[in-house]
Amino acid sequence: MVSIQVNFGVKVRELRQKKCMSQEYFADLCGLHRTYISDVELGKRNISIENIQKVALALEISISDLFYEVEKNETI
Repeated sequence: MVSIQVNFGVKVRELRQKKCMSQEYFADLCGLHRTYISDVELGKRNISIENIQKVALALEISISDLFYEVEKNETI
């Protein structure tokens, strides 16, 4: 079973790429460092709720919708 951190990171990367955003640009929108975003996308970071909110805002998605998308990936 893949961890929630990995599933979350995969979904963040997928949604970011759908919006044609580089990690650098996305990190700037989030107010976070690019290497932090990279670690999140690779499932290496246990991201805080505050940073989840920043990610969701930058992706223009609600936190609940973001987690819904993550959960959809877990069932595949």
